[in-house]
Amino acid sequence: MTGEIIATYASAIFLLIGSFFVFVGVIGLLKFNDPMTRLHAPTKVGTMGIGMLLLASMVESFTQGEGSLHELLIMAFLFVTAPISANFIAKVGIHKRACETPPPPPRDDTWSTLNTPPEDRTKPDTPDI
Repeated sequence: MTGEIIATYASAIFLLIGSFFVFVGVIGLLKFNDPMTRLHAPTKVGTMGIGMLLLASMVESFTQGEGSLHELLIMAFLFVTAPISANFIAKVGIHKRACETPPPPPRDDTWSTLNTPPEDRTKPDTPDI
């Protein structure tokens, strides 16, 4: 097998994987009810799908001898901006009270500290070996 055939197969695999991710993102966008869960599907799954489609385009352009790095710049921009924009959209939804506010976490003084709960302060009897 030549390198051109391998690159064509790789492009086809990247296209299939990317199409699957985009398809799952679209289904998530259509199926979820509230804006917060609807926001989750295209930002997580869709970003990966578009990245795979761009990777297939890169492999194919290098196979044809017309190497292009524009797709790499698009992927970098997409991977940086999609999570940030989703975070801002979610924050706006929370501040406008367009969705349910998550409940506050329970008060716990032992998490991430050296404090131990009172019931764990006594040493268990250990046999001497």
